[in-house]
Amino acid sequence: MTEQQITAQPSEPRQRPKNRTTWLIPAGLIVLSLVPVVAGVVRLTELTGGAEITEGNARFFASPVPVIAHIVASTVYAVLGAFQFVPRLRRGRAGRRSWHRSAGRILVVAGLISGISGMWMAVFYTRPELDMAVRLFFGAVMVTSIVLGLRAIVRRDFVRHRAWMIRGYAVGMGAGTQVFTTVPWVLANGGAAPDATTAVALLAAGWVINLAVAEVAIRRSSLP
Repeated sequence: MTEQQITAQPSEPRQRPKNRTTWLIPAGLIVLSLVPVVAGVVRLTELTGGAEITEGNARFFASPVPVIAHIVASTVYAVLGAFQFVPRLRRGRAGRRSWHRSAGRILVVAGLISGISGMWMAVFYTRPELDMAVRLFFGAVMVTSIVLGLRAIVRRDFVRHRAWMIRGYAVGMGAGTQVFTTVPWVLANGGAAPDATTAVALLAAGWVINLAVAEVAIRRSSLP
């Protein structure tokens, strides 16, 4: 055994914990997206399987294209976007396009479709005015963040690109966090559904929490 082989062996165990740690963030994001993704699959099955039309789902059957586009785009955006936080996938080999760049093109399209379709549904599906306004606001934040992130990378401003894309992704992941803002409230109130104003506040809380976490991560450079 050569001297180089001997010195190389002790370094291998030290790298494994680091490699495992780098996957904690994407794994957590995928787990966070599970509930909305499953809910989306159920909705798609309902629309394509000829489920009974009720007062709660009539608007989706009347205009199914926006909700289908939103579910598919949001699923791609949430799941594929999680892997953008893996450093090894962000760095491409010499002469080859990186995963980050290739996946990023898909994510820009998926994110814009998700945000714009969500805004469309907020306006054209029957909702309380406050609910519509909140959804439009955060939808606009998501779309604007993606556009600004795209603009930054065109200008080779990698710092601003990263910051804006993280903000856009944070809004896109709002549905996952909203499970943790809504379910505890329902359980604390004996299973009773929240009134319209409280429901909107709980939804907004999910987006605000995500954006707050995103800002902390951006400013502290805590993401790998």
